[in-house]
Amino acid sequence: MMKAKLFKLQFVDSIPHQLEEDVLYVSILHNMVSHLCACGCGRRVDTPLDTDEWKLTYDGESISLQPSIGNYDFPCKTHYWIKNNIAVPVSSRKQYQKKKKNKIIKSFEKNFKKLFSFL
Repeated sequence: MMKAKLFKLQFVDSIPHQLEEDVLYVSILHNMVSHLCACGCGRRVDTPLDTDEWKLTYDGESISLQPSIGNYDFPCKTHYWIKNNIAVPVSSRKQYQKKKKNKIIKSFEKNFKKLFSFL
């Protein structure tokens, strides 16, 4: 299972043929973001930004891509989000959201019991 991975950000005019591990290459000129798969399998991932499908957000220090990266054609089948230069496995994000939802439900139940304890 893939773990969260921090990438270095590198803006380039053209994406190099040989990509380095742990680097997100961004070419505004060619509307492309490229990196090696976050699972470590070494496969190249090219994300075209000239379509309506992908959105790049830059905050002055890091980038985020939407939607998630789904490498289903690769043997690794890795699926992850890139948020603030960090690749986060989708399963980890889902687990976090599930834990957060359960915490909210438990809090609601606890407060509900306090409010209506007189019944």
